[in-house]
Amino acid sequence: MTSEAGEIMEKLKEKKVEYEAIASTDSSVNLENIDNKIITEVLGPERYGRVQFQGSGVTPTQYFGSDSQQYMPSGSQAQAEVQRLRNQIAQMQVNTVEQIAEVQRKYEELQQQLRAEAAAREAAVAAREAEAATMAAEQRKKHDDLQL
Repeated sequence: MTSEAGEIMEKLKEKKVEYEAIASTDSSVNLENIDNKIITEVLGPERYGRVQFQGSGVTPTQYFGSDSQQYMPSGSQAQAEVQRLRNQIAQMQVNTVEQIAEVQRKYEELQQQLRAEAAAREAAVAAREAEAATMAAEQRKKHDDLQL
């Protein structure tokens, strides 16, 4: 094996370890196509009619055999993935709308609470003012009584 091929194999192994570590903590990572993702990431996209590092004219079918199509997602697999992602987006939209509604409900609740507290403070101030006015009137009456 050439040093270039050895380096590529090492990169492939490192990427596999990296993806498996991510997959162990993130359930949304699909391990089914991990090998294809790693190969594409390290070697770049596949070019029609040749297998990288095997020279021109060597096709994937010749190199990997007739079942090499397993590495290519079928149209129905792609459609299923698109549908899964659409469902995921729709669920995220529903969750976002629910979260916005909850935040709005809490905001309105806090606004009502603040209005109630402001009204209570205003009533307390009015009661103190009324008490002060009553005391002032009593003081004037006492003063007037003493003046006579």
